[in-house]
Amino acid sequence: MKNFTKLALVSSIAFSANAMAMQAMDDAALSSTTGQDGINIGIGISKIEIDKLFIHDNDGLNGTKDATTGIAPNAGAIVIKGNGQSVLVGGKETNVVKDKGLVIGANYDNGGAYLLTTGNLADLRIDTDAGTGTNGAFINIAADVSGLDINIGEIGVTASGTASTTSIRRGGDDKNYNAILSGLSLKTGKMTANIQLGAAPQGAMIKLSTTMVGGLEIKNLGILDASTKKGLGDGTSVANRAAGEIFIESIKVADAGKSDLTINQDVRVYGKDGTNNGYIQMVSNSGPIDNYVRGVHLGSRDAGSIGDIEVQGLQTYYSPSLGAYTRGSVITISSK
Repeated sequence: MKNFTKLALVSSIAFSANAMAMQAMDDAALSSTTGQDGINIGIGISKIEIDKLFIHDNDGLNGTKDATTGIAPNAGAIVIKGNGQSVLVGGKETNVVKDKGLVIGANYDNGGAYLLTTGNLADLRIDTDAGTGTNGAFINIAADVSGLDINIGEIGVTASGTASTTSIRRGGDDKNYNAILSGLSLKTGKMTANIQLGAAPQGAMIKLSTTMVGGLEIKNLGILDASTKKGLGDGTSVANRAAGEIFIESIKVADAGKSDLTINQDVRVYGKDGTNNGYIQMVSNSGPIDNYVRGVHLGSRDAGSIGDIEVQGLQTYYSPSLGAYTRGSVITISSK
């Protein structure tokens, strides 16, 4: 769970910095940098919606790619799409991922306590520097990210589709699809990050060293087991039994004995060296955390809860050398 949390944090920051529209910072925000060269960018947008998101694996598990298309017949994809669930409160639809795979907006909870003072979703301060020594030049990007409210629809696996002749869309095969997660939502507090491209004298491309006010909360997480599904899977009878589900109402993560979450993480991108392909490495050096899991439902989300689960002082370690233990974790992501 701690590794999943760190992945979620890095993903949300990276998405915020790269996928949102840009506007000039207001006068109040610019006043603090008067007299300094560089570029200041305020990302002023309240919401982003994505209908569907596909991650295609072009050779499947052990497929042979076509020499022309580079795609194997058993190519599959992870897909995030709307969960199709109607949730009405006072006659008004409240499920933002009914028809959308991903909805990202600002976290307006607690009277705006998790928002940046500028009112922007993110503020970037960009400077270029000559650095020191040979090839020492770099770009420094200091990022302040507002608290985010991230809603993710249904996550499943499907057979990859073929390229369209009228658009760049490829999509998947709706007749060959299995849901894995029924969805989840993430609420984050304010965060800061420093990104360096080029020589990166800070020792990593991205450095996260901040305290997330209010901690991190993951809500409405449903894990599906399609192996038990029968017929149409609509649950109207034994013959049409729906997929089994482990449903968790809420997971809260914070520093041990506190309500905020401290983040200390380095993200590095390693290039190819000899026979080894490049990869992304995320190294966390955070201290112990508390987890509180509320409302665990087994079998279906309508089943009675078995209760809450509380974990105090969870600390992970990694070994930089044999017999040595360093607080934190190392996550490596690479292609085949």
